[in-house]
Amino acid sequence: MADSSSSANNSSSLVRDLTHTASQLVHWREPKKSAVAFGLSLLILVSVATLSVISVVSYLLLACLCVTITFRVYKSVIQAIQKSNEGHPFRSLLERDISVSSESVRQLADQFLIHLNWFNNQTRRLLLVEDLVDSLKLAVVMWVMTYIGAVFNGITILILGEFSTGVRIILSSQTASGMSLSVFRLQDKLPGAVKRNKTD
Repeated sequence: MADSSSSANNSSSLVRDLTHTASQLVHWREPKKSAVAFGLSLLILVSVATLSVISVVSYLLLACLCVTITFRVYKSVIQAIQKSNEGHPFRSLLERDISVSSESVRQLADQFLIHLNWFNNQTRRLLLVEDLVDSLKLAVVMWVMTYIGAVFNGITILILGEFSTGVRIILSSQTASGMSLSVFRLQDKLPGAVKRNKTD
């Protein structure tokens, strides 16, 4: 009984930690980590837009294997030269427990089930015209989406969404005076722009 309660606590703390980490990345609390995550996700989205998913996954795993095999061989050569007995360079990672507890799976499945039931109820309500105004709103949105779908594919929309999120967060982090100064500097460099007086 104590084991199940400790695994439940570990599962809930894992979910909280993942949620907190994702929130930190999205809100750019740590700019270096967020920039790496932003760059990698953008690289993956652009790759998926130009290549097949199988190729992207294969290239990512191949790159990861190249790095880990090279590091393992390098450490083995260093150990042989120095005649040390440090062992496997990834020992701590290999010994770490990465098994998923049944409680965490149940917790995630319960959350997924809540969202799935809400989606099913909303879909039924909108498609069977429980409220005429809401169903007409859905029809208008779907009609607009047909035009968007004719111009963009889903990956392009995700890339644009990621860019707009990054730009919005970067702009919100700047001060209003710093942003206005950069706009004035840009106006001074544009050809044909009206030159400002020092008193402006």
